Amino acid sequence: MGFSRGVAVSSERTGQEAAPDATRLLAEGAKAGSEATWLLVGGPNVGKSALFGRLTGRYATVSNFPGTSVEVASGQCAFRGRRAQVADTPGLYAFLSVTEEERVARRAILASSGVIIHVVDASRLERSLPVTLQLLTLGRPLVVACNLVDEARAQGVEPDVGMLADRLGVPVVATVATTGEGVDDLASVAFQAAVPVDGWALPQPFAGVVSKLVCDGRGAASVRALEAELALAGDPEMESLVASSCRERWTEAEAARAAGWDSAEDFAVGLATARRRMAAALLDGVAPAASSRHPERGWRGALERVLLSPWSGVPLALLVVYLAFYEFVGHLAAGRVVEWIERVIFAGWLTPAVRAAARLAIPWPAAQDLLVGPFGLFTLGVRYAVAIVLPIVTSFFLAFALLEDSGYLPRVALLLDRGLKRVGLSGRAVIPLVLGFGCSTMATLVTRTLETKRERIIATLLLALAIPCSAQLGVVLGILSAVPAAAAVWALVILGVFLAVGWLAARLVPGEAPSFFMELPPLRRPQLRNVLLKTGTRVRWYFAEVFPLFLLASLVLWLGDLTGALRSATQALVPVVRLIGLPAEAAPAFLYGFFRRDFGAAGLYDIAARGMLSPAALTTAAVTITLFVPCVAQFLVMKKERGLGVALGVLAVATAVAFTVGGAVGWAMRATGAWA
Repeated sequence: MGFSRGVAVSSERTGQEAAPDATRLLAEGAKAGSEATWLLVGGPNVGKSALFGRLTGRYATVSNFPGTSVEVASGQCAFRGRRAQVADTPGLYAFLSVTEEERVARRAILASSGVIIHVVDASRLERSLPVTLQLLTLGRPLVVACNLVDEARAQGVEPDVGMLADRLGVPVVATVATTGEGVDDLASVAFQAAVPVDGWALPQPFAGVVSKLVCDGRGAASVRALEAELALAGDPEMESLVASSCRERWTEAEAARAAGWDSAEDFAVGLATARRRMAAALLDGVAPAASSRHPERGWRGALERVLLSPWSGVPLALLVVYLAFYEFVGHLAAGRVVEWIERVIFAGWLTPAVRAAARLAIPWPAAQDLLVGPFGLFTLGVRYAVAIVLPIVTSFFLAFALLEDSGYLPRVALLLDRGLKRVGLSGRAVIPLVLGFGCSTMATLVTRTLETKRERIIATLLLALAIPCSAQLGVVLGILSAVPAAAAVWALVILGVFLAVGWLAARLVPGEAPSFFMELPPLRRPQLRNVLLKTGTRVRWYFAEVFPLFLLASLVLWLGDLTGALRSATQALVPVVRLIGLPAEAAPAFLYGFFRRDFGAAGLYDIAARGMLSPAALTTAAVTITLFVPCVAQFLVMKKERGLGVALGVLAVATAVAFTVGGAVGWAMRATGAWA
């Protein structure tokens, strides 16, 4: 294996001196000059998206936890008179993809014709370089961003980027994306990148088998070395592509593979082992051995041990959930902030002004009601979205960004993985489940990052059934606050339903059980810039994706009220409500709960405040409204993500479980005599 001469850039400047502030980069960009395209590629937790933010001034919603984003984000970098379109791909551990985000990243790489910037962790090069060697076979300009060099220095394993560049034959730039160190140099080098000469070809016998499939023809007959390699390793997508493009070559290559290996899996394992050996040879002398890495010392090392021990980690996780999500999100944001915005901003200023303007400008009462009536676009849709839900989800996004920027969330996932396996999920599902306590609509979107279709369906069902959003949770806890024992019963019943339904779904929903693998990022002090950028990006997502659904729900309710359909639907619910021991006045609350979960809970709160519910009925109402059908916004997202059949199935299951369990709880409590 020969070494080709490359280019190395190592910046020893401080973060302040080296940071290419995004606004400055954009200001320096001139209208003249050609526009390049750059594709950021790399595994989770290597700082790829922070680098994207430095280059473009925009932050993609990708965090320390693998699998927070599936889509490819894009932005523009302008630097010293030149421009480049920059795309940020999801985390990619290997080209032989397992998760959906890896498949998305791989498709983007194979379709790219621009410069590929491979972002690697400077302290763990042995994990990333096998992918670098595969990227070399694509015949695309390649730059290696050796990121997190500050952490490599702290651990005593900083690599010699000059030697690494010499051996790879491509530019290698030392960077620290969080401070900006080396990012100017990376932009400069990326504009000059050329197609490398691959000096790291596969060893025999792998090279001989793969070469039988490689075809340099045009169109459908063209098969590159990497595509041939993946097809022979058993990747279904690549196998189908190659077999349909070159049937004769595929038959010949299959026969050669069968002569040397028992199966495609054996070929894949042998190939991966060969590449790891190639990476190890490449790294010889480039970086200190992994065994020389300094162990975590000081507060980080002590905290790491505490967080990963089940005896201390689980109680700490519960404490974090209590402080971050109950006290900060639930008590402060959902309580005091929402109350102030509703009372002062909307009730005191905005609503009277909008109502007066509507009466002056709109002569038709029905049209006035569409804007400012009981189900008006402003008085219901905008007020709920801005006054009630926005403060809650913003505080949730902020708390969540702090936790993910610190590297804490992967440790929670690791702790809870074994328990979640019993309900058909893996540790990765911690993210959408925790997000569900903020906004179940958003959490349902995030389920797309789970590994299998089976896991995505189970998570969607549990989010719709047994995970109350923060707005609904606050109202339900308010209903039960007068009877602490009822609150305890409610919590135990909801937890029991979550476990029982998850256990049943894990056995009834077809598909393979999820696997779980992840790399723990270092514990870090959260950076205010990253936290605020993530929070701001997610708030913009809320207004773009969720806010219109509030307006749609208001429009549907207004139409139902105008046509009388709302009244008819309410009357149809009365016998069911009475059957589970609740007064007929509770029926509208369940109907309105479909349009907004917290709206339905608020209706029950009003009934309880009038003294119409006994402790048993109070508990029945709280259990039923929590388990009842998801709101219309969540239903629409379920339809978008899982399809109409799954969305309707979840709706039917939630309705049946809610009234069955709610009625059973009420009957059992009344049977004791003390709860009547």
